[in-house]
Amino acid sequence: MDTRSMWLYRWYYSGTSQWILSFIIFLILSLAFIETPSSFTSTSDIRYRTEPWNPPCGLTEGVEGLCLLAFAADLSVKSYLVGWAQFRKSLWLLAYLVVLVASFLDWMVSLGLVCQEPLRLRRLLRPFFLLQNSSMMKKTLKCIRWSLPEMASVALLLALHLCVFTMFGMLLFTGEKQDDRQDRERLTYFRNLPEALTSLLVLLTTANNPDVMVPAYSKNRAYAIFFIAFTLIGSLFLMNLLTAIIYNQFRGYLLKSFQASLFRRRLGTRAAYEVLSSTSGGAGVRAQDLLQVLRRVQVDGTRKQVVMERVRSHGSGLLSADEFQKLFNEFDKRVTKEHPPPPEYRSPFLQTAQFLFGHRYFDYLGNLIVLMNLVSICVFLAIDADILPRDRDDFILGIFNCVFVLYYLAEMLLKVFALGLLGYLSYPSNAFDGLLTVVLLVLEISTLAVYGFPHQGWKPEMKGLLSLWDMVRLANMLIVFRFLRIIPSMKLMAVVASTILDLIRNMRAFGGILVVVYYVFAIIGLNLFRGVIVAPPGNGSLAPDNGSAPCGSYEQLEYWANNFDDFAAALVTLWNVMVVNNWQVFLDAYQRLSGPWSKIYFVLWWLLSSVIWVNLFLALILENFLHKWDRRGHLHSLSGDLEASYETNAVDLLFREVLEEPTEEELMEKLKHHPHLQLCR
Repeated sequence: MDTRSMWLYRWYYSGTSQWILSFIIFLILSLAFIETPSSFTSTSDIRYRTEPWNPPCGLTEGVEGLCLLAFAADLSVKSYLVGWAQFRKSLWLLAYLVVLVASFLDWMVSLGLVCQEPLRLRRLLRPFFLLQNSSMMKKTLKCIRWSLPEMASVALLLALHLCVFTMFGMLLFTGEKQDDRQDRERLTYFRNLPEALTSLLVLLTTANNPDVMVPAYSKNRAYAIFFIAFTLIGSLFLMNLLTAIIYNQFRGYLLKSFQASLFRRRLGTRAAYEVLSSTSGGAGVRAQDLLQVLRRVQVDGTRKQVVMERVRSHGSGLLSADEFQKLFNEFDKRVTKEHPPPPEYRSPFLQTAQFLFGHRYFDYLGNLIVLMNLVSICVFLAIDADILPRDRDDFILGIFNCVFVLYYLAEMLLKVFALGLLGYLSYPSNAFDGLLTVVLLVLEISTLAVYGFPHQGWKPEMKGLLSLWDMVRLANMLIVFRFLRIIPSMKLMAVVASTILDLIRNMRAFGGILVVVYYVFAIIGLNLFRGVIVAPPGNGSLAPDNGSAPCGSYEQLEYWANNFDDFAAALVTLWNVMVVNNWQVFLDAYQRLSGPWSKIYFVLWWLLSSVIWVNLFLALILENFLHKWDRRGHLHSLSGDLEASYETNAVDLLFREVLEEPTEEELMEKLKHHPHLQLCR
């Protein structure tokens, strides 16, 4: 707690140092795209992929060595700040040390073998640097770990359900004749126990429905009962039950975690009060002492100014504990954005014009014009759908585009007149509209300058990088984006839109965990399946020329670009498997080419990504939306524009209304036994 340590603490947690640390984490994770095998090719299709550029030995290793040294310095600073006693108790810091030592050892092995080692274990450890740097990701992982017993119970039911129906299927589909459709079902999907398990596991995700049912159903419609019962129990009941359990348990543990976080914040505020009040004999906190501390505290500038103004308004008296806590409650409140005042005009005519063009009905008129523009674009797309671009007459479309762009320009200028430039730009929707209007104006002027004014039979030749049709199509795409302006005008749509925006802001921890899982599985897949997929003879697909490729197989569907030959291709392949559309194709291909054990890899990936992470994501969406929906009485702040008041939401704000404030007795009892604070009273 000495001055030097406090200076080091402030410097370490400053925005600059944390940004540098985040950049180093990003840099070491990005090395996977550059290291051998490099992802620097235009395509991942093994039929057309050229030989990639691979860095010379020592280039990426040198960058990685500098990153590891930076992490070692980071660990040293953290250890110094928390102290040796706390360091030994922190599992994350101890794991940080172990990961760094293992990475350094593996790094030295790479240099000793001149980068020819078959396996780089440190690649699997890199995501740990991302995990340990985020307290929210650690909290989320802890909640997932606490939720595992409940998830395991439903997973056990799923496994039992799968095994029972697999045995039923093996007994049902035992055809006696080779040309029998029932035997086709057995030979295709129930040949042996592993094949039957795989077929029903894929059916659990509905990826092979109704293909798996068709051979038997074609013979006897009664066989449909088996597959319908399996899907009804597994997909519609047990999988949704798993979603409900994950949502309930995860929300409960996350709420408990945020309750503890709120207690720590209140404890810190009360400890600050006790320390500052000790200078006045314990009677309270002097306003000038608090102002002196606030000037040095690194917090949000807007909230800091609000708190300092309230302290100044208190005068020279002493602040009680309740008043002190109420001051710091400002940091939990939503920040209201105040718009600059509109310009003042003396002329009655200008005042009337300012009122008209600043009224919300003028926004409604703009929305109607945008809708008309969008309808006209849809009509021309329908009319010209079967006409080649070179044969189209763009005269009418060109006239329409000119008229609408001129209206958008006039609308922007009139709003600037009514609200003032700063007032116009203070609304994000206006800034969005203004940016699109300027871009549309530049595109329209460029079109007129290159091709002239629209006229009958307006079909000039292509000039420069873009043809006329490309430029018009680009302008039309921007007009479609402009149509998004109607969202704030519709209350229910505004709730959905604000939920999406909050999710984007609050998804860093969940997105970070997904990055970690993707990274680890991509590296494992790279080491297990690199080079397994081999290009067919020649550069063509097997489908047109060779009938040996079964229908629906990896070769017949031309999935050659989905492989694990480099890190970027592995990420895309994992994404395609996570979506579970046709993921049985990957299971079949890698089983044939690398062995049946490959199914374990893909099933584990499906469980972690599609089952656990997607359900966690769904839980966050539900909680965020329900939080917004419960506050629908305050939708007037969203009506007309989403930015009338914006929220600096953290994920814990979702639970703000249900968190319990700690009592005075709980705080004082904790402070009395705190190892770093000795109360004078």
